[in-house]
Amino acid sequence: MRILVWLFRAFLFFCLFAFALNNSQEIVVHWFFGQAWRAPLVIVVLLTFGLGCAFGVLAMIPAWWRHKRAAARSLPPADDLPPSAATASANDPKIPDGI
Repeated sequence: MRILVWLFRAFLFFCLFAFALNNSQEIVVHWFFGQAWRAPLVIVVLLTFGLGCAFGVLAMIPAWWRHKRAAARSLPPADDLPPSAATASANDPKIPDGI
């Protein structure tokens, strides 16, 4: 399975590398007030993708915080929690120590 994952990663890397080589033409991005930015097409595409991912994560942060607070409110106090499985199995006389 690990080999398949590495093969997939290598395939993805070579596809992105070929994409970058095929889109090396310089383009002009026109901003407001007559400003322009010249850059290779692949840089503009990857920068746009990265900024979109960053804005998506930032937009999700308030919802994550709300869910985290709601989950913390719904948990019982630490004194009411049952003992963990590790302490329960350590005190269980049916399990020999040599195993």
